[in-house]
Amino acid sequence: MVAMTTPFARGVRRPKPMPGFVKSALTKAKLMNAFLERPEYQRNDYLAWLDGAKLADQKKARLAQLLDELGKGDVYMGAPWSPPPPVTKT
Repeated sequence: MVAMTTPFARGVRRPKPMPGFVKSALTKAKLMNAFLERPEYQRNDYLAWLDGAKLADQKKARLAQLLDELGKGDVYMGAPWSPPPPVTKT
């Protein structure tokens, strides 16, 4: 049996590129830092979720939800979320 060595075999997903409309919306809403401070898996999940919207209205609604959740800071994909505490050096 040959071991699979692709990133997907190990459960690792490649980062999704940020579409221009997302970058514009985050910049306009002054939420780019809030987005970039999220863990990589969340950023990737959000971008994949937006990319999966087939209809323009669906994409617009998902973008609005993303902006709302980033603005609140304690929500991720409609569920409560707490950022991890900062790492302190001892």
